[in-house]
Amino acid sequence: MVDSSNLRSAGGGTGAGPSRRFVPQARKRAQNAARLRQLNARRESSQNATGVGRYNQPQRTRAGAGRGGRGGPGGRGPGGRGGGGGQWRDRIDRQASVSVRPDWRRVEDIDLGKLSKGTSPLSGLVDNTPPRKVEDLVFAGFLDQYNDRYDKVSTRTPAPLKRVETKEFYPVTTTDDPVIEKLAIEGKGTVFATDAILAHLMTCPRSVYPWDIVVQKLPTGALFFDKRDASQFDYLTVHETSNTPPAPLGSRDNEEDQINTPERLSLEATMINQNFTQQILRSQKYRSNFDLPNPFWDEEDNDGMEPASVAYRYRKFDLGDGIELVARTELHGLAKDNKKVDTSKIALPGKKKKKKQPDQVEEEQGDQYMTAYALNEYDPSYASNAPLARPGTTINWREKLDNQPGAVLASEMKNNSFKLAKWTAQSLLAGASQMKIGFVSRINPKNAYEHTVLATQTYRPHDFASQMTLSEGAMWGIFKLFVKLLSDQPEGKYVIMRDPNRAVVRIYGVPMETFEESDEEDDDEEDDEEDVEGEAEE
Repeated sequence: MVDSSNLRSAGGGTGAGPSRRFVPQARKRAQNAARLRQLNARRESSQNATGVGRYNQPQRTRAGAGRGGRGGPGGRGPGGRGGGGGQWRDRIDRQASVSVRPDWRRVEDIDLGKLSKGTSPLSGLVDNTPPRKVEDLVFAGFLDQYNDRYDKVSTRTPAPLKRVETKEFYPVTTTDDPVIEKLAIEGKGTVFATDAILAHLMTCPRSVYPWDIVVQKLPTGALFFDKRDASQFDYLTVHETSNTPPAPLGSRDNEEDQINTPERLSLEATMINQNFTQQILRSQKYRSNFDLPNPFWDEEDNDGMEPASVAYRYRKFDLGDGIELVARTELHGLAKDNKKVDTSKIALPGKKKKKKQPDQVEEEQGDQYMTAYALNEYDPSYASNAPLARPGTTINWREKLDNQPGAVLASEMKNNSFKLAKWTAQSLLAGASQMKIGFVSRINPKNAYEHTVLATQTYRPHDFASQMTLSEGAMWGIFKLFVKLLSDQPEGKYVIMRDPNRAVVRIYGVPMETFEESDEEDDDEEDDEEDVEGEAEE
């Protein structure tokens, strides 16, 4: 028989024995949570004392955490419906591209998410009207003919990617361009920039990684959009907009995983892109020279190098409201104008396949300006400690590229949305009629230095923008918003930078000497070397 007095005493009643306090489970969980918060606070204080910040280390979260939920151990499937089997994964708190100093003045905060939806307080300033007039000012450099043989490259007959070691590339910023300087003196425009900087700002709502752009406003009101010398602006990103972006190298990773870090993948993608743009061109026999030579190549100090096949097209865009934009754009080659151009429409689920049309007859209509870029295949499973991917999340190019190019393109538009949008914007700014995109893959996943070209597709920039849901009007609207915000500010130097962990762009007013310390140090080193040489001669 059960003694009811014990039950009353256990429940806190007035039994004969000493009363015991009953603590509900919810209160126990709250107490445990409070203890954990205290421990975390002590741990953070100790880390701050040793100089290790909370944003310098990744935060580890358990995949499929929860009790009996879809992603927990009690759910259906391995580790629950969310998969992962309770594996650990890192959530990275990224660092800003440049440190904000105490003497910087915050000018404006732009929420990119609200701006895209039209709910931002600045939405009223956005004007999506395209340029009223586009005018060519200067052509410089030369262009080579595209080699049609690369249109026939496939996974069955790939072409090895060669290293172009005798070509020189010039990613020169706006204020270092002598042609832009001459045009500014002649008063040809009020805003000056390069196509890379313009495309970056126009498509910045798709960006994920932090970045920064420097703007200088002169006493005349002219705006110069520049990049920092020490920035990573010219390096291409890999899987920036993917659900499984490349992770930094951790202490538990193997040395072979170093080639799959974001920095190494960025360097690899940039090298691939440069080599591809030159390899697909024919010899100098079919070269077309423009009136002015390459403005950045020095014939006396070339060291056996020659400039890459690039034509610089300086264009003037009348944006209205007194805004006249002068931009240096790039073209990469000349291609034949064929009526049949493969646009590889994205394969959408649920749509019926259209009947195959009869083969179209290709008719040459002369040469057209083209741009060229290269996508490189990256599989998150390349890393040795990567978690198992869900079925269907990764596409093997060698299996799908020949028969389902639209599926491959759709996957790349998801994983590299910002990079592809920038390339499309650059092609539109340059007035290119065709955009060649190469699909390049590693010969061996563990070797980041040998690659092969699996396919080359041709797209119309306007059609490609439509496939990406990239609105040309919205692109111009975002850029004109930056111009209007900076036009209301006094003369000086400004920095446009993206928050490392939020879709927010901030504009800061900075002192004029900001970012110029390195230049002064270089000048001092050159002066010291000249003094040493003079003393040696004496």
